[in-house]
Parts: sequence; structure tokens; C-alpha cells
Amino acid sequence: MTVPYLKLSPMHNEVADEFKTAFEHVLERNIFIKGDELEKLEKEFADFCGVKYAVGCGNGLDALYLILKAMEVGKGDEVIIPSNTFIATALAVTYAGATPIFVEPIGNTFNIDPSLIDKKITEKTKAIIPVHLYGRAADMDSIMAVAKKHNLRVIEDAAQAQGAKYKGRVVGSLGDVAAFSFYPGKNLGALGDAGMITTNDSELAEKITMFGNYGSREKYKHEIKGTNSRLDELQAAMLRIKLRNLVRWNDEREVIAQRYLKKIKNPLLTLPLPSDSDYHNVWHIFPVMCNKRDELIEYLNEKGVGTICHYPIPMHMQGAYADLNIPEGALSKAEEISKCELSIPLYYGMTDEAIKYVIDALNAFGE
Repeated sequence: MTVPYLKLSPMHNEVADEFKTAFEHVLERNIFIKGDELEKLEKEFADFCGVKYAVGCGNGLDALYLILKAMEVGKGDEVIIPSNTFIATALAVTYAGATPIFVEPIGNTFNIDPSLIDKKITEKTKAIIPVHLYGRAADMDSIMAVAKKHNLRVIEDAAQAQGAKYKGRVVGSLGDVAAFSFYPGKNLGALGDAGMITTNDSELAEKITMFGNYGSREKYKHEIKGTNSRLDELQAAMLRIKLRNLVRWNDEREVIAQRYLKKIKNPLLTLPLPSDSDYHNVWHIFPVMCNKRDELIEYLNEKGVGTICHYPIPMHMQGAYADLNIPEGALSKAEEISKCELSIPLYYGMTDEAIKYVIDALNAFGE
């Protein structure tokens, strides 16, 4: 049997007729940038997250960059980010002209450890970017308390967590502002690149909108040196359809995750924490930790089970950040995760047979 790491066709097949109708509607109107579909999506996504404003943009990296620019974070500033995440979080800080400052994760959540943030704060620190990694919210109460103490802005990186909740509140409503990615493989994914920013701050929302539209509020009047990062009408139309199904699709991911958590019993594997009353996980990724990861990958390949390592080289050890001169071993938790983490298949539409096959394969590893 073959079980791919990710399969988008089950969800897309369900809404294919709606996709076609939406495409025809956009094509018939011949408005492809900043039209009604985006306006409606922004309103619907803001309502979904429980905030007043949402601003569409080109992708998740752009979302973070636009936020930092609107906050006037730049050269000489520092921004605290997790040591364990995708490099886009760091790149956004770099593109803004600031320096990323890495903070280690809590080992069993993979998310930034709030207790370690204080010691990394300097007079140059302007913001904290917690990432809701793998679909699990960061410990936002603790992070917000640190930020309040030092008068810092908090930018949620919710690229992997559309619909996740923290103490009953949807991510995207927990900090000062939040960045989302709608990369196709996300729980809420476009049919190409797209992103979104959410906030309750009207001034910030207006500045972000202007910066992503060439620095312009009115055509051919450019108040600032902006950039071009907009969510187009076709992607907005498709995302509106998928947003209406997101809770149901996320609920099925939770069911699959619960089966994994209950049925995978191999002592060579460490499983992620389950959802609970404070953390409602949307399981964008189901990560397992294994000290024999390379052997596990080879074994699962032979069994036809697809996997991905998130992320095999920590950011501080990437050539892109060699200039920070962070030595190997300085961020040991991120390095350990990079050596041991393996993501196993979990996607909407997985059959019972496929789920059982993955569980049985994992339980038999090492026998």
C-alpha cells in the first residue's frame, strides 16, 4: 500500500463544482485585483478569527514583512523569534532590516519558551513573533505578559494554524497582529500563493494595506515607499469556498490525530501533545520524534509511507544566517528537534485503511 504524506484531492474534489462556478464568476466580471471577492474574504476571515480587520497579501512571508514595515521596525532593531520554525519568520525580520534573535522552544510543544524570552530582550528589541507551529498555539498569555512588561509588540505567526484555538480564542486574535499563509498545503490553502494579516488596530491595518499597495491609498498618490503584495480575486474566491469548510476539515484532522495518539505505541517514538481545554490543535503537521530518524525514514519509504522532516537544518545553521555567527550547540533544542523530528501523513480524506496502515507500520518499526 502507498500512503502519500499529503493529498489535496479529497477536499478539492468535494468543492470542485463550487470552484468552477467561482472561477467563471471572476472571469465574467474581469476584475482580478482588489475586487469584491477579496473584500468579502477579508470580512469573512476577520469574523472567523474574531477580529475587526483582515488584509489580504501575496503570501505568508509578505504578511510578516508588511507588518514589520508598518510597525516601522528596521535597521538596528531586534525581533525575538523561535529558534525552531520555518526560515520565513527570520527572513521577514531580515527583509525589514532588523536582526532575528532566536529563543529556544519548550521541548514537548515545539513552540517558543516564554520563560526564556526575558533574557534575550535588549534596548534594541521591538517585537516578539511567536509561531503557532504545526497547528498548536503558543503559550500566548505568558508571551503577552512579557511583552507588556517591556512594552513590545506581539506578532503572531499563524501560518500553520488556521482555526487553532488558545483558551477558547482563535489564533489571529491573540496578539497585536497576526500573519497567515495560504500556501496550498496549509489547512486553509489557496490554489497558489496567498496570505492574510489580522488585527484589531485600525491604524495598523490601514498602513499595512497601503504598504502592500505600492504605498498608495489612492491610485497614483504614493505616500510611502511601498511594495506590491496583494491577494488576487481568483485566490480570494477559492479561499472563500474553502473557509466555509475549514472547521469541518479541521475536525476530521483531530479525529485522525486522536487515532494516532491512542494507537501508536512504539517506545522508539515520542508523540506530540494532544489537544486539551487550553490548546485546540488543528494538526497541520503530526510530528513524531525518533532518535533513529534516518532508519525510520528508510523503513517507511520501503513501506510506501510518505514523510517530511520539519526542519532538518535549524535556521542558525543555514548558510543564509552564517553572518550571525551562532555556533553549533548554542541552540541545542532546535538542533535536537532538527535531527529527530519526522512528520507523518495526516490530511483530510485519509481512509481508515490508510490510517491503520500508517499506525501498524510505525508500531512494527524496530521489531
